[in-house]
Amino acid sequence: MEAQHSPEASPQAGAQAETAAARSRPTAGSRLTVESPEGMRDLGRRLAKLLRPGDLVMLTGELGAGKTTLTRGLGEGLGVRGAVTSPTFVIARVHPPLGDGPALVHVDAYRLGGGLDEMEDLDLDVSLPESVVVVEWGDGKVEDLSEDRLHVLIHRMAGETDDDRREIALNGYGERWRAAGLESAAV
Repeated sequence: MEAQHSPEASPQAGAQAETAAARSRPTAGSRLTVESPEGMRDLGRRLAKLLRPGDLVMLTGELGAGKTTLTRGLGEGLGVRGAVTSPTFVIARVHPPLGDGPALVHVDAYRLGGGLDEMEDLDLDVSLPESVVVVEWGDGKVEDLSEDRLHVLIHRMAGETDDDRREIALNGYGERWRAAGLESAAV
């Protein structure tokens, strides 16, 4: 009787699993505290200096955490046209560059239930090579768009507080972020 080989036991499957595990671990990271909405915009302007066409930025945080405020700062830093506002009801907004820089594609994936299939309807894979794509609420939906991505996790103080402080984690994934200088944005 001949032994059957399962795909999970093959060397190729093992290498694929190892690659997938490596992609799920950040290659670079930094943590910081932001004290105000203006501080969040400043962080966005500093991060914009590190961004280039083809970058995917995922923003994670509860409602009111400051994701759109951070994106406003990114837009200012990238020098794009138009006011950066929440794209909640239009799903995605494209802000063309005012100069030679990349466009900013700002996506709110909150209302999109599916994963990458539903996101494909937005043609983000077409926009990604020449734009900076920022996706709010993209966890579990857009990671497969690019092996290289920046994931910004925003945690605001819980409970009944008027505290504007936010704890921020900047996690870079892939070779692109290994030496991108994320720590310089955290200053």
